[in-house]
Amino acid sequence: MLGGEHPDLLAEWLAAVAGRGRLVPAELLPALLDQARRGSPADSGLRRLVAAAGGPRARWLAGLNPEWAFVLAYAPAGEDAWRLGDAAQRRGYLSALRAGDPGAARDLVAASWDAAGPDERVMFLGVIAGGLDPADEPLLEAALDDRNDRVRQAAADALAALPGSALAGRMAARAVTCLRLERSAGGPRLRVSPPGECDAAMRRDGVRAGRGAGPDERRELLFEVLSRTPLCAWTDGFGMTPGEILDALAVGWALVLVAGWSWAAVAQRNQEWMAALMSWILTGGRSDAVSGVLRQLAREVNPARALAGIDASLLAMTLPGVRDAIDVLRFRYQMLRELDDDGAG
Repeated sequence: MLGGEHPDLLAEWLAAVAGRGRLVPAELLPALLDQARRGSPADSGLRRLVAAAGGPRARWLAGLNPEWAFVLAYAPAGEDAWRLGDAAQRRGYLSALRAGDPGAARDLVAASWDAAGPDERVMFLGVIAGGLDPADEPLLEAALDDRNDRVRQAAADALAALPGSALAGRMAARAVTCLRLERSAGGPRLRVSPPGECDAAMRRDGVRAGRGAGPDERRELLFEVLSRTPLCAWTDGFGMTPGEILDALAVGWALVLVAGWSWAAVAQRNQEWMAALMSWILTGGRSDAVSGVLRQLAREVNPARALAGIDASLLAMTLPGVRDAIDVLRFRYQMLRELDDDGAG
């Protein structure tokens, strides 16, 4: 992209970087600034994105090289970024404030909430979700009553990932009525009773209703509930490890349960569950699960959320060899560890 190929993709990538409050790696900035400089001055879109995604270091470089001075025209500093900046600059300001003073960021969001549009309220919640704290719960709980569906969904997802939240407790109370453990001579087995309908309280908590009460809709409701339930509800409630719980999966429901738990494991950053789920896939799970898991998930639950909820390493099972899956798994966990180490979301 820095060589001039796929200019639309470069702009899209820069918009994603800036929109998430991230910065372009420092070693790429000189080439990126040169790429933006060679563009037509009449087309300011790329230059604006480079300024937003380059951050303070790009402005510093612009002070050293007059050819890059265009950056300075698009970079409000301090509180001006919040009052006058575009969406990426406002997010950047809020992210920086959140990192330095979470309470002040929370107060700024609360004061700006009513005047903000749906896209901006979703952005507020995305920044809050990047470093959740118990003190964020009242703000997030109030957002569950927002008039916009995307805002309510973002608030529910954040609360589901917040340990000890009231929403997590409500979801656990629903979930434990859906699964029960039966012990027999052949070993423990899970018995499944999916939700019969999606009531108003469930919809407020982010559960998306199906179109009726048929088998497919009930599977999707079960997935939605499981994906927002604290995973300790199962290990503590059953007194079993994640691996032992997966060994007790109910025939006919295994793929829905694995999809819901996968989403929950990623959202809650639970590496014990991630490892157990990956082991279940790699060792074959139940009968034809290895080769057909993704295709069957796509038929049984909302495919977009199912695929998003499964760790990237699980997607590697569609590749020809297990070695490829293991390589992806190693890379994915290394990346997660590095993100945890440097404090990134």
